[in-house]
Amino acid sequence: MAEHAPEDERSWDALYEEKPRVWSGNPNPQLVAEAGSLQPGRALDLGCGEGADAVWLAERGWQVTAVDISAVALDRAARHAADRGLTDEITWVHQDLTVWTPPQEYDLISGQFFHLPQEQRDAVIRTAAAAVRPGGTLLLVGHHPDDAHAQSGHRPHLERLFRPEEMVDRLMPSADVWRVDVSEARRRPFAAEDGTEVALVDSVFRATRT
Repeated sequence: MAEHAPEDERSWDALYEEKPRVWSGNPNPQLVAEAGSLQPGRALDLGCGEGADAVWLAERGWQVTAVDISAVALDRAARHAADRGLTDEITWVHQDLTVWTPPQEYDLISGQFFHLPQEQRDAVIRTAAAAVRPGGTLLLVGHHPDDAHAQSGHRPHLERLFRPEEMVDRLMPSADVWRVDVSEARRRPFAAEDGTEVALVDSVFRATRT
């Protein structure tokens, strides 16, 4: 992702049209680490992109609602799911998360690497948090500030970074209804486009609504 990530539908569509595949096609590793042991139910995938996370969840028994601003990405994601025989397990929703409100409660809401400025991102997460059912999980993963210069050409804009400990005070509608299960900076290896391996730092935040 370029340092200044696109923010509107047209620019996201243009990004996806540049290549037959923008992302790896694999689920985000922190989603796999944190959601692999959860009991399947209804899941909401915020900013689903080309659908790898949604497909991974559906293959494990989740009924998934996957939302993205880009119709190009959603079309690609739907074809990916169809190839896996998961057409009925995933509902694809073409919406701008900054104005969309989830229509029901979910057992898992996952937000992986929001490419939104801080104020918009915080508002999206507050809205999403309100849609986690009691006993459900909110999982947020993003670029940690220590990751700002991890790989040349792929740095997110600085205001798009966050620390996991910020989530309760700044993003939760009511901190006393949440049990924080994970709040940490987590390093992981990543192969850059030139073949070199760099260490990325993810902010990982997982909480249960009590």
